[in-house]
Amino acid sequence: MRRSRRAVRFAVTLAILMAAALLQSCATKEISVKTPDFASLPDGTYRGSFSGGIVAATVDVAVSGGRIEKVTIVKHRCGKGKPAEAIVNEVVAKQSLDVDAISGATYSSKVILKAIETALSR
Repeated sequence: MRRSRRAVRFAVTLAILMAAALLQSCATKEISVKTPDFASLPDGTYRGSFSGGIVAATVDVAVSGGRIEKVTIVKHRCGKGKPAEAIVNEVVAKQSLDVDAISGATYSSKVILKAIETALSR
């Protein structure tokens, strides 16, 4: 009887530790995004990347006449965050990274925005 209680306690403890490790591995870090001063950038296409752990993005940002003309997502490892890719249209329309995240894909939205920030912060 004593042995089986120990085995059960051990199994429960092990399950708790494994669950905690799994939750920790899926934890996402806070991402702060600021709009860089891109108005003085020479015309061209700038590449930027950002990895937020489970989500990563690489983008090309075309700048012409001090304006963002187009943002192309080169790579987006996102799980279920694919809808976030629509955020690039908002960035171009608003000429700013201060845009609302796509509902249901907030973390992917921020990773894409951070990749754009990285591209424009040269």
